[in-house]
Amino acid sequence: MIAAIYARKSTDQSAVADDQKSVARQVEHARAYAVRKGWTVSDEHVFVDDGVSGAEFAARPGFVRLMNALKPRPTFQVLVMSEESRLGREAIETAYALKQLVTAGVRVFFYLEDRERTLDSPTDKIMLSLTAFADELERVKARQRTHDAMHRKARAGHVTGGRTFGYDNLDVAGPNGTRAYVVQQINDAEAAIVRRIFDLATTGAGLKTIAKRLNAEGVRSPRAQRGRSHSWAPSSVREVLHRETYRGRRIWNRTKKRDTWGQQRQHDRPASEWLAVEQEHLRIVPETLWQAAHERISARRAAYGRWQRGESGGQPDGRGVRRHYFLTGFGRCEACGGSMQAVSRASGPGRLRRYVCGMYWNRGCSVCANGRMVEMPIADRAVHDLIREEVLRPRVIEWALDRVLELLEDDHAGPDLRADLTRRLIAVETELANLTETAAKGGAVPIVLDAITRRDDERRRLTVEIAALGKAQICAISPRASRDELRGFLADWSGLLTENVTEARPVLDLVLAGQRIGFSPTADGQYELHVPIALDRVLSAAVPSLRGLQDRVTSPTGFEPVFWP
Repeated sequence: MIAAIYARKSTDQSAVADDQKSVARQVEHARAYAVRKGWTVSDEHVFVDDGVSGAEFAARPGFVRLMNALKPRPTFQVLVMSEESRLGREAIETAYALKQLVTAGVRVFFYLEDRERTLDSPTDKIMLSLTAFADELERVKARQRTHDAMHRKARAGHVTGGRTFGYDNLDVAGPNGTRAYVVQQINDAEAAIVRRIFDLATTGAGLKTIAKRLNAEGVRSPRAQRGRSHSWAPSSVREVLHRETYRGRRIWNRTKKRDTWGQQRQHDRPASEWLAVEQEHLRIVPETLWQAAHERISARRAAYGRWQRGESGGQPDGRGVRRHYFLTGFGRCEACGGSMQAVSRASGPGRLRRYVCGMYWNRGCSVCANGRMVEMPIADRAVHDLIREEVLRPRVIEWALDRVLELLEDDHAGPDLRADLTRRLIAVETELANLTETAAKGGAVPIVLDAITRRDDERRRLTVEIAALGKAQICAISPRASRDELRGFLADWSGLLTENVTEARPVLDLVLAGQRIGFSPTADGQYELHVPIALDRVLSAAVPSLRGLQDRVTSPTGFEPVFWP
């Protein structure tokens, strides 16, 4: 038999050598167990999750691969684990995963106990419930032990997380020479950057202004998240301005990483559960500077709130208004891959609204050199016109509808063939019943038995053909009804595009089908827009009778209109 192996460890062991990891030992022991049983294990059937909680299921790559391997039919007959808790430590999810494995025909063994998990009887199921309950209870206890240990460290002023910008982490050795705990010390170079940010805030500079100035000067920034630009963003500047650690006051237990189900979903804790520890030796920002910066921040926030409520005549400090514009979230800068965002500036009696690369606008030209803007009405109108001319014209959709009908006629049998096969099957079954009755009355005459065999073979063949045809069968489509329905639908859509943004954006979302409009700057100072159109989704939305055809209907090759606003 072919065996698979699943191994999991909650604690991240990225800094441990592969041969020393507990997941590696689990795999080694599972392989030895399989050999003793006479089973074969290949590398493609080894599933591992290192550093993932047993309460996580959808976010566990190895577990997801294991469960996906069960369909349409598992390529292994046995699954070996060290114990049941490796599969999960949440009772309901673990029981369901085991049910999926067992019902797929996979036998589950635990090498620590040399035991097979079966679900053949009510006793087996109640034992599974008790075991899963015990595993989940152990997870809760382990979480509480970890929380208590972190609480002691935080109260003692030790580091309970990763590195913070402005500080270095120092290991403190214990009596046996191993690391006992970690403390922070001020990093003078980064501390100077933190103080400068506060100085700029006291002068009235906004978050975006500060970020762009730091990026332009090449100032070192905090470590970026994976896949993001290594530069200052308004959000990172804001984080610096509101981090209490810089004023010598550490607050621990402000957020909770997981929910009651054990899944990673960070949320705030009540203020009553916070732990504040004064650490004056780690102060980077003098109290007077902290207060001055936050007074200016509060004044800007209050002025902006009054302006939003219409209580003041002008917009404070030149900040833009956030509104839901037509192309926001749908545009991508082809120079850096960042999102295009809407910006506005005072222009005469009103405001001039434009689209610009968000990376350039928020982080400066040192991050993205594409500072080209396009007036919002021009870009919006161009996309509106494109959708009307290339998508919402009945000629275009009717062409696609004709193409769909051609494909269906070429690739799939129609209702007439199904009816013909059904009539033949009824006739064969009638003949088979008559022959069987004749054999029963007149005895097993060889010629009658031979006829029965031939009719039975034909009955089986027709049954298989009808079943196969049923899988590929799609609803009958009336071209005239579909076109009438389509014309009314397209008229409604054309009206939506001219009325308001809230109703027009869903139309654009359907047309793009998860893709984004590419804003590519050209040598002549304009933008070339690449608009990928998913004609299949438009067609299936316009004609409800086609909604099951998205897997077989595709947009014409190269159907990506290009235009210059």
